[in-house]
Amino acid sequence: MSRTGADGPGTATVSPLPSTDSPPRHRWWILAVIGVAQLMVVLDATIVNIALPSAQKDLGFSDGDRQWVITAYALAFGSLLLLGGRIADLFGRKITFLVGVVGFAGASALGGAAGSFEILVTARAGQGLFGALLAPAALSLLTTTFTDPKERANAFGVYGAIAGAGGAIGLLLGGVLTEHLDWRWTLYVNLAFAGVAFVGGALLLRRTARDKTASLDIPGAVLVGGGLFGLVYGFANAESHDWSSPQTWGWLVAGAALLAAFTMWQTRSPHPLLPLRILLDRNRGASFIAVLISGAGMFGVFLFLTYYLQQSLGYTPVETGLAFLPMVGGLMITSTLASSVLLPRIGPKPVVPLGMGLAAAGLVWMTALDLNSSYVANILPSLVVTGLGLGLVLPPAMSLAVAGVDAKDSGVASATVNAMQQIGGSIGTALLNTLATSAATDYLAGKNPRDPAVQAQASLEAYSTSYWWSAVLFAIGLAVSVVLYRRGVPEHDPDAAPVVHM
Repeated sequence: MSRTGADGPGTATVSPLPSTDSPPRHRWWILAVIGVAQLMVVLDATIVNIALPSAQKDLGFSDGDRQWVITAYALAFGSLLLLGGRIADLFGRKITFLVGVVGFAGASALGGAAGSFEILVTARAGQGLFGALLAPAALSLLTTTFTDPKERANAFGVYGAIAGAGGAIGLLLGGVLTEHLDWRWTLYVNLAFAGVAFVGGALLLRRTARDKTASLDIPGAVLVGGGLFGLVYGFANAESHDWSSPQTWGWLVAGAALLAAFTMWQTRSPHPLLPLRILLDRNRGASFIAVLISGAGMFGVFLFLTYYLQQSLGYTPVETGLAFLPMVGGLMITSTLASSVLLPRIGPKPVVPLGMGLAAAGLVWMTALDLNSSYVANILPSLVVTGLGLGLVLPPAMSLAVAGVDAKDSGVASATVNAMQQIGGSIGTALLNTLATSAATDYLAGKNPRDPAVQAQASLEAYSTSYWWSAVLFAIGLAVSVVLYRRGVPEHDPDAAPVVHM
């Protein structure tokens, strides 16, 4: 039986699963339950960003450490998502879904009650781990619940809308909760979502048969998880140990070696986590790279622009959440245009590079932001341009990353593209945070660090550095997408699994 997997604002591929059973009577209520669970997972990709300055002030962790609150979630989610799909196959989708919901709620409660930075990061990693169980199980349950093709399309349309709006909802909800209650409620709020999802899931979901042919690729999961952690930890260590230290390059080399070993193992494993045939198509390979790069650049923008708005300009958390909405609006406009008009008519080769270029231009624009920048004249235009660019990159890349795969590979292809976005965010956040804090340290050399004006300018140097390097990432993405994408409109395979856009 095919499976699906996604983490939210990505693309899910659903393979037709014929069923002789009649569809559940309460299937639309099941959609609501699964939608609530998915919203909970998607929210946590952005809701904590707005609360992070308040959490840092409360728990007293350093600028160099703050990245781990974001990275711990994305790294655990991205590296375990493929394994989560296999576990859902092996142990049953209903039980995996319910365990994922309960575990996510428990990790959220731990994070909300955290009295130290270490506990908060542990809780965030726990959220990512259980989210990696929950997301693929949820999509598989939708596939098996809605067996009529028309109903299934409608169900996944609703699900996709929930997933797509989750990032914007997270920014706003994070601002409201942080400002009017406390940053801890950005984590506690998950208990309400989880309670609804668990009760509804326990009452409404059918038990699904275990796939006895499924097998867990434990060596593959250990290799890819260890490799990704090595890369992220190496980039993070560069801030405190510099690039020549074994604590930096040693971890980077170890991470690269483990990922190379993972690649070799996937060619020999009887049940590979990531069948390499999925990566061999040129358009698909280009799309995975595009999603990885855009994830790295995009996560950095959310993190550093949040700090700039709150700490440099004095925005409240709610004002910060509202400030990001035009970026989301621009992304949604070009996303629709790219998916429905441009990609079917001219193909990805002009579209994705244009999006990369616009995103890079928006980030270069942000490097000029200072303590006197106004929202309408300076911040808004750069955000809109960046959003317009991301909308031209993400939907085409995510669609082509899973288009044309065999039905048996649809689940793993979907999980992979979403894992790429999370992994890109993990590596990008670690790298950009290291470069930013190093820039601030260099600026403070020989100056009075207690002078508020000097501190403010050091922060601006850090933010500007992060925007420049994010722009460099998108420029690399532009070059890669120009070289790798094929010319023309991609051919449609009528026998391939249908694609559902998130």
